[in-house]
Amino acid sequence: MKHNKKIFGLAGAGMITLMLSTQALAHGDVTPQAVDTAGLESLGEEWLDQNPYGEDHEKYALAVEIGESAYNQNCARCHGLEGVSGGIAPDLRFLEPGIDGDEWYQYRVVNGAVRDGRVYMPKMAEHLSQEALWAIRAWLETKYVEQ
Repeated sequence: MKHNKKIFGLAGAGMITLMLSTQALAHGDVTPQAVDTAGLESLGEEWLDQNPYGEDHEKYALAVEIGESAYNQNCARCHGLEGVSGGIAPDLRFLEPGIDGDEWYQYRVVNGAVRDGRVYMPKMAEHLSQEALWAIRAWLETKYVEQ
């Protein structure tokens, strides 16, 4: 009888471990969430070199609001809540504001990042509109921390 209890105990522990491990693996393969950019003008198909939704834009506050929501839906799982990375991906609070940061940001969201055949950053421009991605950038600039 003791032998059966050990076997059932080990089998139960194995099942729990298996269930938890599949949950952890599911984290990396996610579907981007749609972003409602109603109220922001269309930016067209060709990517801009600089974020049009700067502080001087008439709909800056709307862009920041949309960007915060879009970031939380699509970026926070890797880059962390409020842009504070837990080490998985770069901490986006340190991304320079202005054109220098815009260039890096635009390159990365359009091209993604692959190292040794592994996707570290998906090509987000294939899933989200330019308006949504620049709105995220506008929100990120509100979180900037100088290094």
